[in-house]
Amino acid sequence: MLIGIKYCGGCNPRYNRGGAFETIKKQLPNNVEFAIAEESIEYDYLLVIGGCTKCCASYCQYQVKNDIIFVRNEDHIDMAITKIEDIVGGK
Repeated sequence: MLIGIKYCGGCNPRYNRGGAFETIKKQLPNNVEFAIAEESIEYDYLLVIGGCTKCCASYCQYQVKNDIIFVRNEDHIDMAITKIEDIVGGK
């Protein structure tokens, strides 16, 4: 499974977005591959990591087969992990 990562621009981060991604990545099995999102690649899922609740990161330019997972604050980290675990377990 390939998950594209899209960070917001970081104009008003309320938490460590890179640290949030590292936490997510460490909790998931090795068969989940992450890559910084590029417009020319189709992803199974897209993980949008915004620094604040507005989460204004643009993501409509990316090709996503399934769903977009949002992390808007530290409270969303565990929800993102659970959602990805459920997806991986369901395949």
